[in-house]
Amino acid sequence: MPRGQKSKLRAREKRRQARTETQGLEVAKASGAAAAEKPPSSAFGDRPENLPAAGTPSTPEAPEGATGATAASSGTSSAENINSPKAESTSFRKGAESSLSEILSKKVVLLVQFLLEKYQKKEPIRKAEIIKFVIKQYKSHYNEILKRASDHMELAFGVDLKEVDPTRHWYTLLNKLDLSYDSALNEYEHMPKTGILMIVLGVIFMRGNCAPEEAIWEVLNMMGVYAERKHFIYGDPKKVLTEDLVQLKYLEYRQVANSEPPCYEFLWGPRAHAETSKMKVLEFLAKIHDTVPTAFPSWYQEALKDEEERARARAAARARTAALASAHSRARASTSSQAK
Repeated sequence: MPRGQKSKLRAREKRRQARTETQGLEVAKASGAAAAEKPPSSAFGDRPENLPAAGTPSTPEAPEGATGATAASSGTSSAENINSPKAESTSFRKGAESSLSEILSKKVVLLVQFLLEKYQKKEPIRKAEIIKFVIKQYKSHYNEILKRASDHMELAFGVDLKEVDPTRHWYTLLNKLDLSYDSALNEYEHMPKTGILMIVLGVIFMRGNCAPEEAIWEVLNMMGVYAERKHFIYGDPKKVLTEDLVQLKYLEYRQVANSEPPCYEFLWGPRAHAETSKMKVLEFLAKIHDTVPTAFPSWYQEALKDEEERARARAAARARTAALASAHSRARASTSSQAK
């Protein structure tokens, strides 16, 4: 088989594999459309040069009938081609590869479930347990399964899988936001909202730090999330965005001045400014697009400027704290000397 045709078949297999994983995650309710679908570049604005639109395969799919046409042009009949030892070997190999691909996709689904359960119970995540309860006899594919499950956790739930003990191979899940929920709130209940929040914060950032409501839903609709339709991960998406995340001060939701009929827009809330940054959000969106933040030059420059301003603010805060401590120390010393 020509090398180019093999490449096309491999690309087709990868897309089939991604669909299998997505379906499995939906059934398991362990991940969702946010992990499998990617928001369209048009909703964020112009995408960087040479950057493919999110969700667009980098390799074109082989035309229907290409394999048959190739076989026919070789001067060999279809029956002879199918029944030849070489064809039987190729068919068997393809079947085996397809079977393994489906097994690994199921392992990814199981591992996502396993990670969510560990997160909920606040238990350490150990490589030995992952192999024992999830990977089992497919240890040689451990790294691939772990990477794919980690990507799903990040894109669907906004949490990163980090190795905290390289010697014993222990991991932990870290929320992409520096969450500081009130003690009365259960962080696990809010975890699924982090993924959708990061997407919304990204749209707001890329729309000039203020996004009309319709722009937000344009992106979410492409992900299978609709304002008036219950979602199996996010529940009532409209309530999540316009009430829950507003009450938690991650988003601001306000009526556009002088709009008739009333139109609404979203901005970052004070808690979003405190617990994440434009650079973190840009890194998250770049991963969705399978690229790097510098592929978005104007937004990257704005994110860099934001990082510099944050660094100056932290330095100024430390200086104020040091000055107050010094003044307090001098006052105590003065009081002590007067007493003598």
